Amino acid sequence: MRYEVDLFGILVPALLLWLVITYVIGALLRPLLERSGLYRFVWHRALFDLALFVCLLGGVVYLSSGLLS
Repeated sequence: MRYEVDLFGILVPALLLWLVITYVIGALLRPLLERSGLYRFVWHRALFDLALFVCLLGGVVYLSSGLLS
């Protein structure tokens, strides 16, 4: 696994790219969860959003492991 990604001559940590991708996915997913009414069943919205972010980050890392190796 490579831990740095060469982005136009600048070495960027792979985790930083994964975090940005996960943030974009989460930002797109949050309004959908709001409109669907799922947040009505959630006890603490901030904790739910954090758990969702961690799960999405795990999925992004898992899916990108083949691309960066």
